[in-house]
Amino acid sequence: MILNTLIVLITIVLMELFSIVAHKYIMHGFGWGWHRSHHEPRTGWFEKNDLYAVVFASLAIALIYFGTEGRHPLEWIGAGMTAYGFLYFVAHDGLVHRRWPFQYTPRSGYLKRLYQAHRMHHAVEGKEGAVSFGFLYAPPVVELKRQLRELHDGPLSSRRAAATDLAGAAPSAEDAK
Repeated sequence: MILNTLIVLITIVLMELFSIVAHKYIMHGFGWGWHRSHHEPRTGWFEKNDLYAVVFASLAIALIYFGTEGRHPLEWIGAGMTAYGFLYFVAHDGLVHRRWPFQYTPRSGYLKRLYQAHRMHHAVEGKEGAVSFGFLYAPPVVELKRQLRELHDGPLSSRRAAATDLAGAAPSAEDAK
């Protein structure tokens, strides 16, 4: 039981590390065709980028299936991937991109940092020059602001935050703090 729990927790951590690399080099690279929709204002419930969730959910389901058919501990790795997917849905899709039926803007702590970091990720138009590729980990906001200034020769105050905007509204002064 302890070993299985440890496998799930390690898988969650490894999924975040994998997601950072995949987001930066696949989604902002050759996989931009799907991911582009995530950097544009959403027009409905779904976007082409959601196909990534379908692919990873399918992989988790396959791992759970093969694990329960005797190829242990694949079921626990699949469970860790599923738990990561749930955390991603809550933090990224819900909190940052407001795909929930209610809205919450964090005012302090870890959730505020995560929210601001992802808003800064979306402050860049296109696939080049973005910062903060994690979904559950966010580097310090001061560091991200420095990176953006270096990559873009100054602040991005006039840029939109794309998919994080509500009805195309510009990021608030609170988001910049």
